[in-house]
Amino acid sequence: MARGRLRIYLGAAPGVGKTYAMLEEGQRLAAAGADVVVGFVEPHGRRPTAALAEGLEIIPRRSMEYRGAQFTEMDLDGVLARRPQAALVDELAHTNVPGSRHAKRWQDVEELLDAGIDVVTTLNVQHLESLGDVVRQITGVPQRERLPDEVARCADQIELVDLPPELLRRRMLHGEIYPSERIEAALTHYFRVGNLTALRELALLWLADRVEEGLQRYRAEHGITTPWETRERIMVALTGGPEGDTLIRRAARITARVPGSELLALHVVPSDGLTHGDQATLAGQRELVESLGGSYHQTTGDDIPESLLQFAEAENVTQIVLGASRRGRFSTFLHGGVGPRTIRRSGPIDVLVVTHEHAAGTGSALRLPHPSRATGPRRFWTAIALAAITLPALTLLLVLLGEHVDLALALVLYLLTVVVIALVGGLVPALLAALAAGLLADYYFTAPVHSLRVERPADVFALVVYVVTAVVVGTAAGMAARRTYQAVRASSEARALSRLATAMMHGQDLPALLEQVREDFGLDAVSLLERDDGHAAEPRWFVAASTGTDAPERPYDADVECPAGDNLTLAARGHPLSGEDQRVLGACAAQLGMAYSHGRLAVHDAETGRRAAAEHTRASILLTASRDLRDPLRAADRALGNLPAHGDAEETRLLDQARSSVRRGLQLVEDLDELSRLHAGALDLYLRPVALDELLTAVLDALGPGGHTIRCVLPERLPDVIADAAVLTRVMTALAAEAQRHSPTDGSALLTVEARFGRVEIRVTDGTDGGARGVERETGPGRVAADSLTLRMSRDLTETMGGTLETVAAGSGFAVKLTLPTAAPRTGGQ
Repeated sequence: MARGRLRIYLGAAPGVGKTYAMLEEGQRLAAAGADVVVGFVEPHGRRPTAALAEGLEIIPRRSMEYRGAQFTEMDLDGVLARRPQAALVDELAHTNVPGSRHAKRWQDVEELLDAGIDVVTTLNVQHLESLGDVVRQITGVPQRERLPDEVARCADQIELVDLPPELLRRRMLHGEIYPSERIEAALTHYFRVGNLTALRELALLWLADRVEEGLQRYRAEHGITTPWETRERIMVALTGGPEGDTLIRRAARITARVPGSELLALHVVPSDGLTHGDQATLAGQRELVESLGGSYHQTTGDDIPESLLQFAEAENVTQIVLGASRRGRFSTFLHGGVGPRTIRRSGPIDVLVVTHEHAAGTGSALRLPHPSRATGPRRFWTAIALAAITLPALTLLLVLLGEHVDLALALVLYLLTVVVIALVGGLVPALLAALAAGLLADYYFTAPVHSLRVERPADVFALVVYVVTAVVVGTAAGMAARRTYQAVRASSEARALSRLATAMMHGQDLPALLEQVREDFGLDAVSLLERDDGHAAEPRWFVAASTGTDAPERPYDADVECPAGDNLTLAARGHPLSGEDQRVLGACAAQLGMAYSHGRLAVHDAETGRRAAAEHTRASILLTASRDLRDPLRAADRALGNLPAHGDAEETRLLDQARSSVRRGLQLVEDLDELSRLHAGALDLYLRPVALDELLTAVLDALGPGGHTIRCVLPERLPDVIADAAVLTRVMTALAAEAQRHSPTDGSALLTVEARFGRVEIRVTDGTDGGARGVERETGPGRVAADSLTLRMSRDLTETMGGTLETVAAGSGFAVKLTLPTAAPRTGGQ
């Protein structure tokens, strides 16, 4: 049985018309003679959407009970039994009621597709699993219903249903998306223009990637290797040299000029793994590429132009950026440049060769390669000394043998000497030895003797053949020596890094790791230093760990130092290190820095876990205590209320004081319960524009007779604030009551409201000079007093509504400032 086809209508937000488009497609299919049924459609109370479903056969929903409530879900068995050609199923990411056959609706759809039924469905981009975190950062709303991206990517057709943000908000205002009581909250939160624009861009980018995947699959299926310039892809070739940064920035500028283009960087490693690039330089260039929005790649191949072009064809690259050669003209003539060879083979791919300060001929002076770089300075000078001793000694021996030695024998012995020198010191000593041996053979063993002239043509030919053979053999032996040296060097570097990584995996402490580094590099002492910038003019250094005798305590006391992190440095004392050893030491320092940071994070996590457990225990104890105290306090309040008044003033005062204390205890118990619900995330808030004048009136009424003594300083026009009206009333009432409690007997609390740019500041003080001065000396949310349960609950509730609560007590004074965002101004018609 052939699998059914899946068609998805993708939208950036609710209300763009996905369900409407799905029903239109169903009506079109039905008009074309297809057997179409409605498996599940949720019109959300929208009459045009519900009307569009008329005329289509609707499979009745299945009713289910969960936790005492009735729910309806798609009747999967009913749709399978009906076996239509196509089924309309709304909300692909929906979570089914527990007890259903599948946990998710997309699993129901998969079963329909397996049965050969085509499915037309809808999906919002915020429900895609890969975009969940991004959507939460944009909107502030976590998405609980997630759909695996692979389900959507496997769809046969995906169509974007799009609306501009302004038009979508207009539909919202007209009541075409949400009920009227949810419109204001939606417009000020999820349906802000910025949120809708960002979600729209996410949908377009995700769908563009989906189209790109389809194009690549089509090219692979049809064997198309020539690039299709549907999107500009600029690839920069990196050698690991210092010119890489210039090339990357140039390619990034080209990419920035072409909207929708993509930047790639490629480094080709020889098949033997002995890369000629500096690994530290390549690591820095990789970070640069990724910081500019590109991607870094690495491939293996001996023919660099061929490897570049193979990767370019596979990735549909349209432009290749190369650096001008750093080799001289003679070297380029012998070996052929990468640029010219790439250009000859590139075909339709454009190749841009960028000059740079490191290119051959651009410097102010001729830069020659270091002669000892291939095998190291010790072996280089050993080979030079060997040539200086062996060639004269061999010549003297051959001269002493006299007539028993002819030119052929001398040249063979000289050739053997050149090969030995090449194996010891590399190419340069071998070439010098070959030229010197040729001159010695000409001077001592060709007629006329003791002269550089050559009479016989056969001797000239023999000398020329010898020199060419010596150069070829010396070159081959030098290259072998260089590769051997590089292999040994790479092996030792890998072994050092592997030993350090293995020790880290086995959980060795930091001093043991430092001791291993000290032994690997033969150093006297090694320290890992941490910098504390603080507020001092000169940063202070602390020894995080050390090993060896007289370990350095500051970087400038060390012979060698390498950065190990943002504030970490590896300092060492001992013999000087070569540049390659310093590079490997830098890699080890980076690993040690990571080990140190991970250790600190582990300690911090353990401490955080202990604190969280203690906080949880404390919260549980407080919640249990509040619940246990609630009934006795209520009973005491009822008992005090039933006590008869005997008319004695002192007894009446004491009775009123007892009632007030019991009621305050009850209020504290309620506050504890409310605080626990808030921290558990069980407190539902309804944020909407709230009129401050009406809210302040309710607060003063809730305070009873004492509320009329509070002095209020208000502007002529009070703006609306975004808040939950009930929660804000409770917070303001609690703060005003606290200010009254701190105010003197002959004074009154003060409430001041000021409207500022985009926010409203409400100040509540006890009316004394101390309270007023406290407001002037406020230092921010970090200094909120936490010793009062009322203040703590008020602060948490305020922050939950998106505001801030700052409080400073000067002496015995009380002063708080509550800040909330304002709503858009109301028009005269509203």
